[in-house]
Amino acid sequence: MAEVHALLYVTGEALCTDDVMERLQISRGNASMSLRALVDWNIISRVTRRGDRKEYFEAEQDVWALFRAIVRERLNREVDPLLANLHEIRDMTTRHGGAAGKHSESPEEVRRVAEHNQRLDEMVEFFEMLAGLSTQFVSPAGKGLRLAASLLTKLPDGHRGKNERLKETGS
Repeated sequence: MAEVHALLYVTGEALCTDDVMERLQISRGNASMSLRALVDWNIISRVTRRGDRKEYFEAEQDVWALFRAIVRERLNREVDPLLANLHEIRDMTTRHGGAAGKHSESPEEVRRVAEHNQRLDEMVEFFEMLAGLSTQFVSPAGKGLRLAASLLTKLPDGHRGKNERLKETGS
């Protein structure tokens, strides 16, 4: 799928399935599945040519729009389900007694569950913050992403890590 996208992006022109198959030496099934997935991700689009019955595909050429679409899709496919699972796991430990616990749980068991829940809570907090930040970046206008990238590149030297400075100085 990445190769198909790279081909469409680098060529900068609309290609049909046959062109993609020929240039990448892949099967029709592979080309069709990759093109369909890329259309679903909104990083390529279908194009028609007058008088030609073939379907053509072209890649989004705006790098910022491309990155926003990829981040949006990753959030939907990876981060959102992960957060849902983490919340579900956290709810399960609370329902089954958790740190508030049953009177029959030993102090050690209560401590272990409380530590477990703290780790889960920290993980949930991190991914919720990441999702919130990412959502700001992937707004349709993309201003959040450009602004953040612009601000991060302008950070003074003191905000970079010690290891980065050591690499630059050769120490």
